[in-house]
Amino acid sequence: MAQCSRRNFLAAAGSLLVSANLKASGGSATDWVTLGKSNVKVTRLAFGTGTMSGKVQRDLGQDQFNRLVRYAYDNGIRFFETAESYGDMHRMLGIALKGIPRDSYRLMSKITTHGDADPQEKIDELRKLAQTDYFDIMLLHWQHTSTWPTDSMKWQDAILEAKHKQAVVAQGASVHGLPGLRKFPGNQFLEVAMIRMNHNGTRMDAEDYNTNGLGNVAEVTEHVKQVKAERMGVISMKLIGEGAFTKREDRQAAMKYAFRKAGVDAVTVGYKNTAEIDEAIQNLNLALA
Repeated sequence: MAQCSRRNFLAAAGSLLVSANLKASGGSATDWVTLGKSNVKVTRLAFGTGTMSGKVQRDLGQDQFNRLVRYAYDNGIRFFETAESYGDMHRMLGIALKGIPRDSYRLMSKITTHGDADPQEKIDELRKLAQTDYFDIMLLHWQHTSTWPTDSMKWQDAILEAKHKQAVVAQGASVHGLPGLRKFPGNQFLEVAMIRMNHNGTRMDAEDYNTNGLGNVAEVTEHVKQVKAERMGVISMKLIGEGAFTKREDRQAAMKYAFRKAGVDAVTVGYKNTAEIDEAIQNLNLALA
């Protein structure tokens, strides 16, 4: 009887060891990864605050949003992202993260590059709202034309100046539409590229940046591989098709495609409850297995 128990114990231990090795070899959603030449380390899975331009997160209210952020943090998600255009989300995120050691998480913001605002003042305002001395990553938000590299020059200069002042660690851009994306490979300003990605093109990049049709998955994937070869870090968005993927198999397929086929470094997903956080972690772990 004792021998049988010992045999069962060894078999169970062996099974656990195999499972652990599979996870170690494939990685997990909460592993820290380096975003290319930026040298900024983030968790593979990020907490996004821009679902429907932040409305979903804002509608939670501050207390519920606080609990959601803390739940994500306690479950290993240490990468949080927001944008100037997401309404009140800088302020709400700053409150939610208050008291957590700043060096234990990464914070990314995206700045709007149209209008007459002073770029340096805008970056300082966003830092103040988020209650942070610095952003780990600052992106030029919503670059959607083929002329964005010249159109956004004053904002690029401002981010580089903020970097010199240690108010920003790394810089990049988020893109909407193929005309803008085609200007990513070879761009010397970019250290981090934020690119829409899923398995079937829903809410992805097409010739018309604002199309309601499907994007060109093959071309987007090719550009991702090009910028990765240039050592840019790649963060993908629209993994849920902006809420269009109501079936879990689609959400799993999108995550699998982003990491296994396109080869992105990290993904951001917006959440409205803890079950969605749990699922995103599970889906990414499966994609990496």
